[in-house]
Amino acid sequence: MSAASVTAIVIGRNEGARLVACLKSLTDQDVEIVYVDSGSSDRSVAEARAAGALVVELERNAPFTAARARQAGFDALAQTGDLPEFLMFVDGDCIVVPGWIAAGVAALRDNPDLGLVTGWRAELYPERSVYNAMCDFEWRRPAGPITACGGDMMLRSAAFEDAGGYDATVIAAEDDEFCVRLAKAGWGLRRLPIEMTRHDAAMMRFGQWWQRAVRTGHGFAQVGWMHPPYFRREQLRAVIYGALLPMLALIGLICSGVLFLGVAALYGMNYIRTTKGLIVDGLPSWEARRHARLLTLSKLPNMAGMILFHWRRLRGQAMHIIEYK
Repeated sequence: MSAASVTAIVIGRNEGARLVACLKSLTDQDVEIVYVDSGSSDRSVAEARAAGALVVELERNAPFTAARARQAGFDALAQTGDLPEFLMFVDGDCIVVPGWIAAGVAALRDNPDLGLVTGWRAELYPERSVYNAMCDFEWRRPAGPITACGGDMMLRSAAFEDAGGYDATVIAAEDDEFCVRLAKAGWGLRRLPIEMTRHDAAMMRFGQWWQRAVRTGHGFAQVGWMHPPYFRREQLRAVIYGALLPMLALIGLICSGVLFLGVAALYGMNYIRTTKGLIVDGLPSWEARRHARLLTLSKLPNMAGMILFHWRRLRGQAMHIIEYK
C-alpha cells in the first residue's frame, strides 16, 4: 500500500489527549491527515499542526455539525488538486487500530464494486460507566454487507463524489444519511470482521447519556424525513413509548388506576423483551438488565429529539448540533 493512496480526514472539537492519540495512531501507519476543527478552545489545532496535518478551522458563521466538518475536510483536500484513491474518515476521539488502514485498502482493491468498508469499533473504557458499556455493545455488529455505518469508515474518493458527499444540515445520523445515498449511487458497503477503531465515549453522567439519546431521536426524525421510510421502526417505537404511553399513564393517574397499571404493564413487558433479546445477543443477564432499563427509558429523550427536529423544520430554524460531552 502506498501511503499516498489514502488520506485520513479527522474531525474534532476539544478532544484534547484523545485527539493526540488519534493523530498518532494514523501517523504510525504513515497516513496523511486532514484535521477539521469545529471551534475548539483547547490545543487541538496546535496539536494537529504538530502532527503534520493539513488543518481546516471551520468558521462560526454556520452551525457546527460532523457532516459539515467531514465535507470541509474533503473540500480542502480536493483544493490541493491531489485527491487520494481512498479516504479514511475518523472521529477525533478514536484511535485507529494498527493494521486497519492496510486491511481496508486491500478489501476495497479486491472488490471493485465496494464503495465503503468499515470494521468493528470498541470502547476504550467500557468498565467506567454503564453508558460507555452500552456504546461498546452498540458498536459491535455482524460483519458482511451493511446498509449504514458510523463515522469511522474507509471509502473510495470516487464513491464519495458519486454519492454527493455529506449534507452539512444533518446534525445526527449523518452517516446513515450519507450511506443511503451511497447505496443509491450503486456502491456496496461492507463491514469487515476485524477491529478498526477504539473509541472513548467519556460518558460518565446520566445527563450526557440523555443528551446523546435526544440527538439520536433528532437523527431518526431528520433522516427519516429526508429518506422515508428510513428509521420508520425507530420513530414508531419512540412515539409509542416516548409519547403515547406516557400520556395514557398521566391520564390514568388522574382518572383511572386500571389504565395506569395497564401502561406500567406494557413498559414491564417491553423491559423483559429487551432484556431477553440482549441475553440472546450475548450479554450476561445482569448487564442485560441494566442496559434494558436505559433502552426502555431512551424512548423519552428520543421523542424529545424528534419533536425538536420538527419544531426546527417548521420554524425554518438552523439545525444546531446537540453535544453530550
